[in-house]
Amino acid sequence: MTWIDRALLFSPYDFAAVALLVAAWMWIGWRIDNPAPGKPSVTALMAEFRRIWMVQMVTRQPRMFDAQLVANMRQSTAFFASTSMIAIGGALALFGNTERLAGVANDLAIGSAPAVVWEIKILITLLFLSNAFLKFVWAHRLFGYCAVLMAAVPNDPEDALAYPRAGQAAEVCNTAARSFNKGLRAIYFALAAVAWMLGPVALILATLATLALLYRREFASHSRGVLLTIPPDTQS
Repeated sequence: MTWIDRALLFSPYDFAAVALLVAAWMWIGWRIDNPAPGKPSVTALMAEFRRIWMVQMVTRQPRMFDAQLVANMRQSTAFFASTSMIAIGGALALFGNTERLAGVANDLAIGSAPAVVWEIKILITLLFLSNAFLKFVWAHRLFGYCAVLMAAVPNDPEDALAYPRAGQAAEVCNTAARSFNKGLRAIYFALAAVAWMLGPVALILATLATLALLYRREFASHSRGVLLTIPPDTQS
C-alpha cells in the first residue's frame, strides 16, 4: 500500500483536525514565549524571577537552598522523562495489537478501519511523546549546567565575576525551564491526539480544549495574578 492509498483512508476532516492540532501546538508555544507587550505570560514572569533569584544567590550564605532548588528541578525533569519513555513504550506496543484495537473500536461503535489507520493515529501521539522526551532530557542536562555555573559564582559579592556569572546561570536556568515547559506542552497535546481514536470531531474538540487550558494558565490564571502583584523588576 502506497502513501497515497493510505492518505485516501482518511477524510478531509481528519486532515483538518491534525492540521489544527499541529497549528495549535506551535501557536501556543510561540505566544507563550513571545507574549504581547503589557501582557506577559507566566513563563515570561518566571524567567524574570529566576534572574532575580540568581542575583540574590550571590549574597546568600550558605547556598545550600539554591543547590537544593536546582536538584529538585532536575528530579522533576528526570521523572517526566521516565514517564514519557514509559508512554512511548506503551504506544509502540500498540503497533503490534492494532487488530485488537480495531475490534474494540467496532465494539464501541466508533467505526471500522484498516489496521494502518490505527497505526497512523498512534504515530501522531508517539511523535508528541518523543518530542516531550527529548525536551525533558535536554532540560535535565541544562539544569546540570546551571548547577555548575552556580558553583562557579564567587562567594565574594565584590568580585567582578560574581554578578556576570550569576547572570549566565540565570540564562541557562531559563533555557532549561523553557525546554521543560515545551516538554509539558507536548504531553498535553499528546493526550489531545489520543482523542483522534474517536474521530476527527473528537480531535478538534480535544485540541481546542487543550489550547484554552494552556492559554488560561499562562495568561488568565490566579497564579499569574499573584506574580503580577509585585513586578519582579522592582525587587532586583
